[in-house]
Amino acid sequence: MREAKLSILERLERAGAQSVLRLPETAKILLSGRPRVVVDGLVLDPDMQLLLALRSLVRSDSLSGGLAPAAARAQLHREALVHRGNPTRVGHVHERLVDGAAGPLEARHYVPDEQGQRPLLVFFHGGGFVVGDLDTHDEACRILCRHAGVHVLSVAYRLAPEAPFPAAVDDARAAFLWAQNNASDLGADPSCVGLGGDSAGGNLAAVVSQMLVHENAKPPAMQLLIYPSVDQIKEWPSYSLFAEGYFLSRADLDYYIETYAAGSDVGDVRVSPLRAESFVRFPAALVVTAGFDPLRDEGEAYAAALANAGCTVVCRRMSGLVHGFINMTGVSSACREALVEIAGATRAMLASAS
Repeated sequence: MREAKLSILERLERAGAQSVLRLPETAKILLSGRPRVVVDGLVLDPDMQLLLALRSLVRSDSLSGGLAPAAARAQLHREALVHRGNPTRVGHVHERLVDGAAGPLEARHYVPDEQGQRPLLVFFHGGGFVVGDLDTHDEACRILCRHAGVHVLSVAYRLAPEAPFPAAVDDARAAFLWAQNNASDLGADPSCVGLGGDSAGGNLAAVVSQMLVHENAKPPAMQLLIYPSVDQIKEWPSYSLFAEGYFLSRADLDYYIETYAAGSDVGDVRVSPLRAESFVRFPAALVVTAGFDPLRDEGEAYAAALANAGCTVVCRRMSGLVHGFINMTGVSSACREALVEIAGATRAMLASAS
């Protein structure tokens, strides 16, 4: 991602957001234009409250409101550039091609500074299976690489509507198998290859983990599931609580799944992995949710299902944050601290798996 891609207005927007987010909490609440937000016994972080207010002033239409996928991808890419801040330093970054189900996929390999063979984390970006790319999640992958001390292989799978379900699942499975087979060539520990993602990417990580267990293939060393989308059947309470005004809307969720599933059965476990008949023998999982997120309840239900089946699970709710917080680390210290904490927990879980 190059700084030159930002216009003067966008650089001013970034600078403005960074400046106001350094203000005291009381000032942030005042500038947001509404009282401190408390929902379901949770207090919205002041950074989030102000960022949401600022976003409402500059954001254009949404996918659910008629924005075309190409325009939505450009909009998310722009927001990622504005919110990412200065890139976190890692050892090296390499552009690569990895195997997909229907041909090569673009990928980005982040190499840690730490010496010796380090674990490898294959990461799938979020974006409702419709938007998102290697650039939108570049800074998040840098933070994971640096603070978890792991190689990160970020993979750009095919997106809907051009490639609806099960294209993303098939790509994710093929890419993870490629990573397992080529970890040594990447300089990583081939015995410790984890799998992760956020939102739609968390769905893919969970689905591929399930598939490999059922195929009696070598499963991931661990799963990192950040506010994953795992159930398209049940009407979870968080859907209504946070249906509008918290970055990811219920209307957006409906659009994403309709576009991705494209008439397929949304109860298929490759779409709704929470509907699996059994969770026995699944890999250890770090499940992270955001308190103000429509996907909160299903993510925590997935963690509970794994725990009830005897799997090793750590479930961490970032209570004051919203969906997408890992993409806001450049302007919000609360978001950055949360992702650094996630990276530390990932480091510990991969260490115990090696």
